[in-house]
Amino acid sequence: MSDDEQKRIFAKNLNRYISSSGKTQKEIADRLDVSPQTFNTWCQGIALPRMGKVQALADYFGILKSDLIDAKSEASEYYINEDAREMAQFLFDNPDYKVLFDASRRVHPEDISFVKDMIERLRRNE
Repeated sequence: MSDDEQKRIFAKNLNRYISSSGKTQKEIADRLDVSPQTFNTWCQGIALPRMGKVQALADYFGILKSDLIDAKSEASEYYINEDAREMAQFLFDNPDYKVLFDASRRVHPEDISFVKDMIERLRRNE
């Protein structure tokens, strides 16, 4: 893989994690003890950080280094949360359950809580 391609992949992954964190580039740069300008070059795909800083970024976001440096498939890019990805795949594979999901989007939170409690009671009686 070319250096430019690696920079593009890293920048795309980094920007996704920055966005999901709700932090600014400056906040993260300060935490990692790098200049905001240097951090911005990573975000723009102009430069790559050294592996020590990649590890520091991974630690900051609570992810693996590979989450920053490896190309991701469209499915893994869409769902940052593994549980959400698995639930979406389950609904895709089992369309009969989709009615439950659709219904849950149209009811009040108290109703969802009631149904959840009812399901838990049924499980205990099994």
